[in-house]
Amino acid sequence: MTEAYIYDAVRTPRGKGRKDGSLHEVTSVRLSAQVLDAVKDRNGLEGHAVEDVIWGNVTQVGEQGGCLARTAVLASGLDQSIPGLAINRFCASGMEAVNLAANQVRGGAGHAYIAGGVEMMGRVAMGSDGAAIAVDPSVAMESYFVPQGISADIIATEYGFSRDDADQLAVESQKRAKAAWDDKRFAKSIITVRDQNGLSILDHDEYMRPGTDMQSLGALNPAFQQMGEMMPGFDAIALMKYPHLERINHIHHAGNSSGIVDGAAGVLIGNKEFGEKWGLKPRARIKATAKIGTDPTIMLTGPVPVTEKILADSGMSISDIDLFEVNEAFASVVLRFMQAFNVDADKVNVNGGSIAMGHPLGATGAIIIGTLLDELERTGKGTGLATLCIASGMGAATIIERV
Repeated sequence: MTEAYIYDAVRTPRGKGRKDGSLHEVTSVRLSAQVLDAVKDRNGLEGHAVEDVIWGNVTQVGEQGGCLARTAVLASGLDQSIPGLAINRFCASGMEAVNLAANQVRGGAGHAYIAGGVEMMGRVAMGSDGAAIAVDPSVAMESYFVPQGISADIIATEYGFSRDDADQLAVESQKRAKAAWDDKRFAKSIITVRDQNGLSILDHDEYMRPGTDMQSLGALNPAFQQMGEMMPGFDAIALMKYPHLERINHIHHAGNSSGIVDGAAGVLIGNKEFGEKWGLKPRARIKATAKIGTDPTIMLTGPVPVTEKILADSGMSISDIDLFEVNEAFASVVLRFMQAFNVDADKVNVNGGSIAMGHPLGATGAIIIGTLLDELERTGKGTGLATLCIASGMGAATIIERV
């Protein structure tokens, strides 16, 4: 089988997903086009160099609807001969775009792809597209649907994580993110977002709160307790599904959950011949990809079984992995991953994660692959695994090896 290599990975800074966020006036298409142009220009590519653009985004409505990938191609410097594919695997959309592109290359369907994703959460509200699992009673009742925040609290209850456990992880995420920015660890991948006049709009992750400590987090009320205990009574639904639990321990709040932000990221993936043609040196190879379905109520446990699957499929063990990127959708997701595999916290999200810098849904999977690649290169380590939990009960993972 043909090897699929990563030749480049870029991302925008993450802007606050609010009307006062720095990226609020930038459309999803324009932000995506800037990423595509950065990949093209940084690598000296001509507009026809890649086979396709595969682009993830979750809320595919309004300006993010209508095959955003193709519209972004037309708004960029890529040739109109390049098609576009918009995909949605919820929070893993950006990773699934990368994995799909890699597997296309491995299977001989084209020499190279640009894959990644975008989410402008300040412009296109999460959930505004509707979802049958949440709004169709016949589906919601059969699947014991609860919102993700409740699911995160179910994980905490089921696996014994306390509010302090979650808050300590959140504080550490903020510290690591600040240290990474201070040390310019993201400099290789970050592109400055510019307006139509070429002036800088944003050049840093603006969601970070480096002054966060246990005391400030301790003052926050649990975000999902009210929706759990009052109508429509999601705690009661959860306890119907998991009767062995006496009650749901609500430990999550805005400070130990992922931030709502805007952002985009892209990864250049190709075979050996592509690199030779354009004079590019591969930075890593994609060793394995995996996806899996899981319990739709607890929903966010996917990183554990998908990691077990990808390791088994590739003949590897957890000890073969030097670094991990586990998306910080909620603190309990990462705590459960480390508990399940007895992984040292010093190997997980070493430069902070979505609690500190935010989670632009459709882009995050591509972002963490790029972050993992940069850190492998910085530290001289060889192998990394990136994984995300996914809404409605799924998991996705990618293993990369540095070249």
